[in-house]
Amino acid sequence: MTNPLDCAELNAALENVHRAGVPGVFAEVRDGDQVWRGAAGVADVDTGRPVTADMRHRVGSITKTFTAAAVLQQVDSGQIGLDTPISRYLPGLVPGERGDAITVRMLINHTSGLAEYLPFAYHSLKAFPDLAETGPQSLDDHRFTRFHPTELIEMGVTAPPVGAPGGTPGVYSNTNYLLLGELLAQVTGTTAEDCITRNVIERAGLQDTELPTGPHIHGPHSRLYEAWFGMIDPPRDYSVYDMSWVGPAAALISTVADLNRFFGLLLAGEIVSSSSLAQMQRTVPVVSQEGKTIDYGLGLHPTEAPGQRTFWGHGGTVWGGGALAITRDDGKRRMAVAVNTQRWNRLDPSGRPQPHPIDEALAALHRVAMYG
Repeated sequence: MTNPLDCAELNAALENVHRAGVPGVFAEVRDGDQVWRGAAGVADVDTGRPVTADMRHRVGSITKTFTAAAVLQQVDSGQIGLDTPISRYLPGLVPGERGDAITVRMLINHTSGLAEYLPFAYHSLKAFPDLAETGPQSLDDHRFTRFHPTELIEMGVTAPPVGAPGGTPGVYSNTNYLLLGELLAQVTGTTAEDCITRNVIERAGLQDTELPTGPHIHGPHSRLYEAWFGMIDPPRDYSVYDMSWVGPAAALISTVADLNRFFGLLLAGEIVSSSSLAQMQRTVPVVSQEGKTIDYGLGLHPTEAPGQRTFWGHGGTVWGGGALAITRDDGKRRMAVAVNTQRWNRLDPSGRPQPHPIDEALAALHRVAMYG
């Protein structure tokens, strides 16, 4: 059972995240008509400027839910077939037999077998589990690099496959969602960003959400402090960054209030049809970028606990920032949390991230926010 919001408990849990080592953390939790918003810590470690709960924030892979919803809208209108091969729409981007075998559904739920392009675009980075060999140098190299999605897609497509099309467990890969962006552009005759803005962001009435065209976050926002597993010490601010390296996979800027509104509307069937929502909630096992096997649907994944109702949503990270937004299956209880640091866990000699007090403090905040 879920309890009504305990504002004092939520404030204490939020403060504990800050005390554990996050410079700034802010959140919104809703339970029906009851709303709590809170913030703890600083948006700028040099000036001491405080974070506030209304700040705009880079929310990383939460973008994938917006992109998936835009694709499902085109499925609803008959422009895209979920189980149609991607070669039908984009014959040149995934050539040969793979293009004929990989369907739109496989891209959305990460069972395409296409590799992650990121280690090829950022040469100092390595994919899990080779974290011990990584370095943060290329984060600075590409701060203002303007990537074209097709060059990133080619990196992922030409890399060795990570699985057979449709095989499980799937492997989480941003390459899939860049392809979905190109798919949206092909069938709508506009850019993926314009399609998602018009059909998802504006349809949901989100006033502080956008897919950026430049490196800056407009409006009140925090600096974003990347630690890269302790290799950047002190953590460096990457709040000014060209997000073309992820585009429709992870470039979204939003607020915790907008995220809660979006997921509430999505689960109420007001963004995609009820049949498409049911497809979004059909899960398969997928290996995450952290090497954990999770249940993943079409741009959604569930969070479950014994004796509790299921929450649906998505998490996301960028350089220096992170967010999590999840909503209970009945839409009543919603939680969105944002932090202004990332990869705080140092690595052991084998490259495994070590536990950090932030991990448990965030988990405790999530438990209070979801279940009271």
